[in-house]
Amino acid sequence: MAVRTLAVVALALGLVVPPAQAGVEGPRAVVEVSGGAVTLAVTHRGRTVVRPSPVGIMTERADLSAGLSLSGKSRRAIFEHYRTTSGKKRDRVVRATETTYRFTSAAGELGLVVRESPDGVAYRYELPRSYGAVTGEASAFVLPADSVAWLAKYRRDYENPFLQTTAGSAEQAEYMHPALFEVGGSYALITESDVDGRYSGGRLVHVGGGRYQVKLWDPSVSVSGALKTPWRTMIVGSLATVVESTLVDDLAPASRVRDTSWIKPGPAVWSWLAGGRSVQQDLVRQKEFVDYAAARGWPYVVVDAGWYDDPNWRQTSFIPELVRYASARGVGIHTWVRFSSVDTAEKRADYLPWLHRWGVRGLKIDFMDSDGQERYRWYDEILPETARMHFLVNFHGATLPHGVHRTWPHVMTTEAVHGAEKSSGLTTGHLTALPFTRNVVGGMDYTPGGFHRARANTDGGELALSVLYESGVQNLAGRPDSYDARPLARWFLEQAPAAWDETRLLSGRPTESVVMARRSGDRWFVGGAVAGEARVLDLPALGAGRWLVEVVRDGAAGLVKETHVTSEKLTIPVARDGGFVALVCRPARGTCARPTGGVPSTSVAVSPSEVSVQPGQAFEMSGTFTNTSDRSLHGVTFAPRVPSGWDVSPAVRVSRVAPGASVHGRWTVTVGANPVVGLTEVPLVARFAGAEAEKATRAHVWKPLPSGQIYVAGNDRSVEGRTLTTGGVRFGKGIGTTPADRTVELGTCSRFDATVGVDDEVDGRVDRAAGVGGTVTFEVLGDGRVLHASPLRRSVDPALPISVDVGGVKALTLRVTDGGDGTSLDNAVWGDARLTC
Repeated sequence: MAVRTLAVVALALGLVVPPAQAGVEGPRAVVEVSGGAVTLAVTHRGRTVVRPSPVGIMTERADLSAGLSLSGKSRRAIFEHYRTTSGKKRDRVVRATETTYRFTSAAGELGLVVRESPDGVAYRYELPRSYGAVTGEASAFVLPADSVAWLAKYRRDYENPFLQTTAGSAEQAEYMHPALFEVGGSYALITESDVDGRYSGGRLVHVGGGRYQVKLWDPSVSVSGALKTPWRTMIVGSLATVVESTLVDDLAPASRVRDTSWIKPGPAVWSWLAGGRSVQQDLVRQKEFVDYAAARGWPYVVVDAGWYDDPNWRQTSFIPELVRYASARGVGIHTWVRFSSVDTAEKRADYLPWLHRWGVRGLKIDFMDSDGQERYRWYDEILPETARMHFLVNFHGATLPHGVHRTWPHVMTTEAVHGAEKSSGLTTGHLTALPFTRNVVGGMDYTPGGFHRARANTDGGELALSVLYESGVQNLAGRPDSYDARPLARWFLEQAPAAWDETRLLSGRPTESVVMARRSGDRWFVGGAVAGEARVLDLPALGAGRWLVEVVRDGAAGLVKETHVTSEKLTIPVARDGGFVALVCRPARGTCARPTGGVPSTSVAVSPSEVSVQPGQAFEMSGTFTNTSDRSLHGVTFAPRVPSGWDVSPAVRVSRVAPGASVHGRWTVTVGANPVVGLTEVPLVARFAGAEAEKATRAHVWKPLPSGQIYVAGNDRSVEGRTLTTGGVRFGKGIGTTPADRTVELGTCSRFDATVGVDDEVDGRVDRAAGVGGTVTFEVLGDGRVLHASPLRRSVDPALPISVDVGGVKALTLRVTDGGDGTSLDNAVWGDARLTC
């Protein structure tokens, strides 16, 4: 009782009462009360890093930031062990001391829970009962005005670059979490943890003099009953402490996914920067990316925005075929999903099961763009749903990770970064700041590896990002030809995993340079990068004894590789805005590289490349399968894969195909009696060693007309070379065109018939200049006179059948005109355009 009284008196007089450390070394929290106001400071090695800063919370019915007095205090030791599926290290041990201060005032009761760990200090508020909606926090962080700061202006999607300034001279504006400060050789990274639908996300507002106030997204946060707020989190210590810290995850709730055996991190081929939307809609191109991933042993391919543009995508999408193709090659398919497609329980119940049935392995969900309580409640709903369906998740246009990788380990990565999709602001200063700032708090989908793009860094600097940036699914943004043109970069990327057993910061400073080592098993992967002038970077020995170190760095004419066996530090010359990578292991063999487990290299040739056929007709296919790998293939079968209802002659079977040897075959393929019209791929498939290789003949299938009718000669293709389709209706014959005239000389004909509309290949797209999708009108002219004019047709309208009397007409003109908006998406269809003559 006497001790408690002394504590109350000491706080009332403004004296310091530090919580017990229980053997925990590291930063200390100092809680102080004076005049009824409570402050919290953080010290490190005897120096105050975060100055006494206000704490408290305000609600509709109580101001719990003033008039407070201490009514009690308790403490407990925290010891936990957990394992993650990805991240900077998978095995985590948590040691901390947690002190709970209980305050009372005329307005009510407030609990202040302070947790001290070797790598930082965090606090949260606990309200024992409801005081109505939360209207704000008094929480702030006061830093010395002259302390160096690395800050990024707030955006709802966290996509702004980090810039160096000072705590006091920074513009009085809103800033994102995390924010990094240097105070007398110690560092403090400020962020938050354990944010969910109980509360609102926060950001920092510099109000002047180095004081950064917490501002909640919502002016009013709904609360029902007792409340535990998110953790206001300060990672404090050396730069290595900050970079290697797992404090944000340590503060989060334990995993809510019991069986994590299906969660497999790994690299992915991501093709958005290789061609944008059109590439996402191209099955042939996507199969090429699958083949490239399979050959490298990379487990995933991501199909981004645009794959679903056909409004009848559930019936017509190529994704099921791509999933089948990829699965046969050991590759999983991830698909981009717009938030508005899954923003309600009803939409998710309708949408997600389709992707699950198709066998999609992961979702890249985009455009949440909010830190509001409503959006966090959405996260609370979709996270267990996606876990039940075994979807890996990548959140884009999203909030920052707040410990989600621990609680929901199927979340592989989150964007929340000014990343490689950007066309500006990607300075090497920003790139070298990210390992010390954004990436500290969780997986970061920066999308490195876009060697084919104009960049601020060198090839060595870009390659280093594959190690410097941690992401459970590392989305590689290059084109296959850009990797093939840089075989040393490809070699390293084939070896690099996406989850780590250990992470070490070896040297560096934000916006200047960084050297980092990450361990996977018994191998270390090292990345180093600089901003600005060329210099020498040190790679210290990663332990006692001799090491084999294979370094890839910038040379005079491209990337070069150097091999060292040493027990000493290496000095590595680095080009201006450049970098290096190193693969390090014990020198048991001549290289640290290991077999990738990729699909053996093979090739398939097929003839013909295209045929034009009608229902019931047969055509010949021939082909050659060649083993271009360095090992024999056993149990090979070789045959066309035909659609349901079609027939094909028997497969060729070979027990063994030696390296360099080939298998030849010829088959008769008979089209079904009621086939799907349009363009159909008929792949010639070789199956071997649990994998497949294929090359397709494209069959153009069309139905004959009854006697007395003839097709108007056309290209039988969409503007982009696909099957003519409008309103979900496919056509084997017709004309695909942008606004233009097509004139046909007639004999004695009586009627023109067609089905018209905007081609489905542009559905869902929006012309950025006009703000709309495709819009056209169709006119039929006879000898220059308008015989028929359609209403305006938009990309979302159904197919429109038209029938026009052309009796006596000598010259028939089919005219497509722009709908008046001047867009570039006016891909029009004259489907089954035909004449009765």
